[in-house]
Amino acid sequence: MPGIGGRFSTVVKAKVSKLLDRAEDPGETLDYSYQKQLESLQQVKKGIADVVTAKKRLQMQSGKLEQSVVKLDTQARQALASGQEELARTALERKQLAQTELQTLDSQVTELEDQQEKLIENEKKLRVKIDAFRTKKEVIKAQYSAAEAQVRISEAATGVGEQMADIGLAMQRAQDKTENMRARADAVQELEAAGTFDDLTQLGPGEDDIDRQLKELTTSSQVDDELAKMKAELGSGGAPEQIEPGASS
Repeated sequence: MPGIGGRFSTVVKAKVSKLLDRAEDPGETLDYSYQKQLESLQQVKKGIADVVTAKKRLQMQSGKLEQSVVKLDTQARQALASGQEELARTALERKQLAQTELQTLDSQVTELEDQQEKLIENEKKLRVKIDAFRTKKEVIKAQYSAAEAQVRISEAATGVGEQMADIGLAMQRAQDKTENMRARADAVQELEAAGTFDDLTQLGPGEDDIDRQLKELTTSSQVDDELAKMKAELGSGGAPEQIEPGASS
């Protein structure tokens, strides 16, 4: 089922995004972004310094070549003046090579100067953007802090905060227990009015309701037997013996 994996991945990403959103502090995020921009600005400055260093090194080499060109030209003249034409030719050849190399260095120096100017211009633009971001960052942080404080105050006033929600649940549980206790008290009063507890107290030790009913049945049977015996005696004409006062038993 190819669709399940995609849906599960989407659900997981949504959950993670929600957790990250709850954990994210806008102030910390803005400060981190500002710090990264400052680091970028430092990298641009370092690049400018590297370009300037390379340009200075080439300019130093160019200066040495210029001195070499002047020196070779002087040597060629001196050699030619003294009749050493071949030596003068060699000096002029070296002079030509130095001049070619000097032109190459000058071209490289010009390129580095152009690159330096571009980096400086970019550094200025980046600095302006960072300054604007820093100002906006502080405004957003202040607005967020004010909104956060307002939310806390509103939650405390309206009782929609997490703590008030817990208190509300505790109060609901207390009310439920109170109602259960009242219902139980009413039931006890109703049973007491019906005499249920009186019947229970009349039971002997270890007796239950069945034992009580059997005991009452036995007692009633004994009374009926004695009553029948007395009726029989009266029916046969026999009267109970009268005991005179003062007679001995």
